Amino acid sequence: MKYDYDYIIIGSGFGGSVSALRLSEKGYKVLVVEKGKWFKAEDFPKTNWNLKKWLWMPTLRFFGIMKLSIFRHVAVISGTGVGGGSLVYANTLPVPKKAFYTSGSWAKLENWEEELRPFYVKALKMLGAAPNPQLFDADKALKKMAREMGREAHFEHPHVAIYFGKEGETVKDPYFKGEGPERIGCNFCGGCMTGCRYNSKNTLDKNYLWLAQKRGAEILAENEVLDVKPLPSGGYELKLKSSTSLFRKTRKLNSKGVIFSGGVLGTVKLLLKLKQKSLPKLSDKVGDEIRTNNETLISVSTANKDSDLSKGIAIGSLLHTDDDSHLEVVRYSRGSDFWKLLHLPMAIGKTPLHRFLNVFGQLISSPVSWFKTYFINGWSRSTAVLLFMQSVDSTIRLNRNLFGWLSTGLSSGTKPTSDIPASKDLTAKYSKVINGKATSFVLESLAGIPTTAHILGGAVMGKNISEGVINSRNEVFGYQNMFVIDGSMISANPGVNPSLSITAIAERAMTFIPEKAEVSKKVFLKHSSKNV
Repeated sequence: MKYDYDYIIIGSGFGGSVSALRLSEKGYKVLVVEKGKWFKAEDFPKTNWNLKKWLWMPTLRFFGIMKLSIFRHVAVISGTGVGGGSLVYANTLPVPKKAFYTSGSWAKLENWEEELRPFYVKALKMLGAAPNPQLFDADKALKKMAREMGREAHFEHPHVAIYFGKEGETVKDPYFKGEGPERIGCNFCGGCMTGCRYNSKNTLDKNYLWLAQKRGAEILAENEVLDVKPLPSGGYELKLKSSTSLFRKTRKLNSKGVIFSGGVLGTVKLLLKLKQKSLPKLSDKVGDEIRTNNETLISVSTANKDSDLSKGIAIGSLLHTDDDSHLEVVRYSRGSDFWKLLHLPMAIGKTPLHRFLNVFGQLISSPVSWFKTYFINGWSRSTAVLLFMQSVDSTIRLNRNLFGWLSTGLSSGTKPTSDIPASKDLTAKYSKVINGKATSFVLESLAGIPTTAHILGGAVMGKNISEGVINSRNEVFGYQNMFVIDGSMISANPGVNPSLSITAIAERAMTFIPEKAEVSKKVFLKHSSKNV
């Protein structure tokens, strides 16, 4: 049978982008299908008040780079657009600690720490990782807190996917021997998570996807996959439709292989749907073992008018607070104050009523200072967001209800919560250093539902179909030439930002796919003629 493509990749995030490049290099005809839009530097919003360009809410005709999904047990921030989460993430590329490789459903399949070591090195190089060279007010405050805690030796300048160079200076591609796009030195505006408007952030469209296109890969933006159906003669038929058009006609393409790379909320949602009809042999583990980094996101707003907490990169510093936890300081650029509308004073309590009374009590006890926090001081300029993460494990499950919507249920361990004592203690310490007040997302304050930008799992690795959805080579149990390569493959809690790990595992997975026969034949003939 003649296929439209050798491989169709569903999603253009870290896993999909790696797959697109490596398969194209091996001679395969590749199509990447992306639900979101193409973005150039000038397309990103100046601040997050421009909701149409920042948020992904198709019902309201908002086609931005960030999606907020709210469930019973967790609120999830994810990315959309060509380049996936790289457009909206905070650039950090940490290597997880040992516990990541020795826990979860994948633990006994391979010696993962040794297996992945060379691929972490490769991924760091491809993503242009470099240590943050400069600290600003919010970072200096964290360093001061570390000193007061006696943990200054555990304070770090993280490696980030940013071209620093000379601020504002345009240079020819500094990463791929001139084959990549021009870059501009970072100006430390803090706008990484609303989309870099200065061509300094090393998003996937500037490395993996850029090079993949040069090698023949096609990218089809503003389309989503509705169905993946096995063909009698082998391969798969995919049904697609526009994700942005009001009048959305469907189209069909066929491919010898399929790679699911739509992130947890894209891949798992689609797999749950397909298991009911088109792909019934999928493992019953689809949707199970969903993890976060057991994290909290708490904002601290300073009353010090001479501080500018918006200056810097999205995450410019981190502190390892103990063997299982660490704290990162996150920022938005000046003027990006939208989040204050969704924040309330940080509260604790066993019930929503207790929490509401706690919030209300704080507001009426010091109304003037809270008024300044919300309306005078400028939220992003005066606010640092504290991202606390742990490698402690707990899991939930994603289910598909009668309406086709996703819902969450408990899987194993304790349910995710924003009430983590260590996080509260660190927030209090940081608040004291900067003379600030702590707020958190409304669901955290009133219901104890944590917010995460690191939703993982749902199509985890296992030694067989009863223990996982995919094997250690990312191949889907029950189907040939089908893979899952994105955050849903992560089978343990990394305890750190997962983008680098997704990239490294994707790089490894691609080594098991051989070169296309035609390419191998051409190489053989070329060498044979030279020998003659």
